[in-house]
Amino acid sequence: MTHVHTTSETPHEALTRTPRTPLGLYALALASFAVGLAEFVIAGLLPDVADDLSVSDGSAGILVTTYAVGIIVGALALTTALSRIPPKSALVQIGVVFVIGNLLCALGPNFEVVLAGRIIAGTTNGAFLGMGIVVAVSLADARNQGRAIATMLGGLTFANVLGVPLGTVLGQQFGWRVVFGVIVALAVVATLAILAVVPHVAPTPTSSLADLRHLLNRQALLAMGIATFGFGGMFGAFTYVALTLTKVSGYPTSAVPWLLVLFGIGLMIGNALGGRLVNRALDATLAGSLVGLLAVQVLLGLLAGHPVVAAISLGLMGMFGFAAAPGYQQKVMRHARAAGAIASGAPIAAVNLGNALGSWIGGLMITAGLGYTSPIWMGAVATGLALVLLAVAARTALKAAL
Repeated sequence: MTHVHTTSETPHEALTRTPRTPLGLYALALASFAVGLAEFVIAGLLPDVADDLSVSDGSAGILVTTYAVGIIVGALALTTALSRIPPKSALVQIGVVFVIGNLLCALGPNFEVVLAGRIIAGTTNGAFLGMGIVVAVSLADARNQGRAIATMLGGLTFANVLGVPLGTVLGQQFGWRVVFGVIVALAVVATLAILAVVPHVAPTPTSSLADLRHLLNRQALLAMGIATFGFGGMFGAFTYVALTLTKVSGYPTSAVPWLLVLFGIGLMIGNALGGRLVNRALDATLAGSLVGLLAVQVLLGLLAGHPVVAAISLGLMGMFGFAAAPGYQQKVMRHARAAGAIASGAPIAAVNLGNALGSWIGGLMITAGLGYTSPIWMGAVATGLALVLLAVAARTALKAAL
């Protein structure tokens, strides 16, 4: 006798019971871990990189600046260019170039070659985020797309919480180039996994450059300015935190990885809180996060010489800095929605413009002899500017509503 099994689950729920969809998301998450590690681990290794390549601490910071600039290019221009080919093929090609970029970092004989590798890797980082989100969304129905994106981007969170501290330990013990060798290995595995288990998705060509004009409305520009100064203020200070902790706070180099764990834990808490609160009160969440970040930066700038205060401030800086991150994404997307596909790359470009400016200006300040707390004060000024722009945006919206 044949039994007919009935179920009330939706077609998507039935699909997610098969191994193909979660494996595809996990492959994307592994890739996001690799790109996140490549982006952020340099902060813990900056003193070692500077010594090995015989450049100043400020000059070594250019490796952060150029990577962030590469992300901007990848998030906007390269994502648009690749939108005409199947996303899976684009991701595999991105993975291959990412491997090449990090190989140059691992094996480069001088600063110039390593710098070229960082630029190449950064460009693929931005393109991966843009194309990866397209694929992740395709693996879920409308109600679960946010969860799919969160699964994919979970690799970035783990890169900060676990990857950066462990990578810093590895680099201190065996040399910073070994860390980039590990990144290459992770990227190879992730690219092969994408090739094997990510399903084919139809390309969705965009005319994003033609839609760029829709990013030029006042509220969208203000939102991108808030994201640029807010994230740049946090990341500009974080880029040189290993130098602040060792040369000002008095910590031994061996303590830096474990202190970075505090930053990662703060990041994870802040991202979770921001994600919950931003849907309830977008501007209030942004304002509270930025005020908290500014207070922590002032505290750290004044009391960086006290080891306990420095450690606590590092965790709080991660928490407040990343509590605002979901708000940046939401605010830019809300006011740039008419720009179509390029609107999803606009927040990525905005925060990485902040990263580039923050790390570049912080490096200039250190090179000028202003001390290893100067990037923290630069970050505080940038955070203050983000708050000013948030107030201007609120006032403009209120006037428009009257």
